[in-house]
Parts: sequence; C-alpha cells; structure tokens
Amino acid sequence: MPSTTKYVVWGVIALFSLVMASCGIHTVDTGHRGVQTRFGKVVSGSLPEGIYFMNPFTTHLTEMDTRILRSDGETEAYTKDVQEAKIKYTLNYRLRAGDAPAILQSVGVDWADKLVPQIVLGTLKEVTGQWDAVALISNRQQAGIQAAKAITDTLADRSIDVTRFEITDLEYSERFNSAIEAKVIAQQKAIEETNRTAQIEQQAKQRVITAESEAKSMQIRAQALETNPKLVEWEAVQKWDGHMPQYMLGGAMPFIQLPAK
Repeated sequence: MPSTTKYVVWGVIALFSLVMASCGIHTVDTGHRGVQTRFGKVVSGSLPEGIYFMNPFTTHLTEMDTRILRSDGETEAYTKDVQEAKIKYTLNYRLRAGDAPAILQSVGVDWADKLVPQIVLGTLKEVTGQWDAVALISNRQQAGIQAAKAITDTLADRSIDVTRFEITDLEYSERFNSAIEAKVIAQQKAIEETNRTAQIEQQAKQRVITAESEAKSMQIRAQALETNPKLVEWEAVQKWDGHMPQYMLGGAMPFIQLPAK
C-alpha cells in the first residue's frame, strides 16, 4: 500500500473514532437530572449534573428539568349557586429529582404539560363548586388554602412538589357585580331605616316618660293645694320680683293678706 494511501486511511479511521467518541459524550446541565434509555427502555436511575460517556448507537440520555417552575393561568368555574366565576392563579412547582426516571417512563419528558394543568383546573372547579358566589368573595383566602392543599396532595402522588399556590384574582360577570352592589345598597338602607325606627321609638318613649312625670308632678301639686291653701300664696311670693303693682283694680293687695291690727 502506498504511503500516501496509508496515511489517508489512518486519517479517516482517526476522524471516525473522534466523531464516535464525541457522539458518546453527554452532559446533564445544572438543575436537571439525566435518565439513560437503551432502545427506548429506561436503564438508569436519576443521574445528577455532569458529563457521561455512553454508546451512541444503543443508549440515549434524556434530561429532565427539576428546577422550580412557575405557571400562571386562569379558568372558568361555577359556584354552588350556579354563578360563573373567572379565577386566576399562580403555581410554583418542581419535579422530584429522584423520581425522574419513573416519570419519564410513565408520562414523558413533557410531564409538566400533561399533569399540572388538568389537576390544578380540576381542583379549582371542585373547590369553587362548594361555595356560594357571595360567600366565595369574602372567603377567597380560605378557598385558596383549601385548593392549595388539594393540589399539593394530588401532585405529590405524581412526584411533583408544590412550593406555592395562590388565587390571584376572582371575577364575576358585570351583571352579577351590579346585582351584588344593589343588594349591598339595599342592606345599608335597611340598616339605616332600622336605626331610624329605633331612634323614633326611643324618642317616643322619652316623651311618654316626660309626660308621665309632668302629670304626676301636677297631681302631687294639686293634692298639696287641696290640703294647704296657703301654698298658693307661698308660690306667688317665690315668683314675685319685689315691685308693687302700679295699678290695682278693686283696691285689694294681691297675693298677700296682711294681718289685721
């Protein structure tokens, strides 16, 4: 074999070996777990970040994201009294690192799209259906806690850990909002009328008490006058300003009878 041809052959072999070697090098990035599959079957546990060498013809390395992911979404649900509500929410979650191989085998690399939305939306619809519309408004925080627990427990059974869930907004139709506003105004007016009625009744009772007191006072004074006629003269003296009247008809001294000499 000519020397030139020999060098070409060795060069091709070296290049082929280099390509083969590079095809067998795989990296698992930070925040991920690697799972090896051979002919589509999972053959490894959860591999941490790093560099791995494997046969590129028979083995494949799949990366599974185990970082905290965030989902902002909304759904429409019906309350117990059949009012349509639009609910917005925020969910933070992550794949349990040690369960990456099982999730890849049973669900796939797109596990987040397949598992999370249907569980969250289904739970929100179920929780919303347990409250009347008005009660849900005033108890939104409690409903959020109830939904968060149900979502956390359900996703935990599927190797997904929830770090945060919150109902960020709750909206009803404009027609329902107008009805609620009218109801609140009517309730406020009813309270005002009740207070006004109570005030009128209290004033009426006070007038009755005052009238009864005056009547009793007059009765006592009348009885006193009957038993003591001199009391009239005494009351006149109490009211007298000390001046003698300038004109007297009949020539009699009013109020006071002077003793005879």
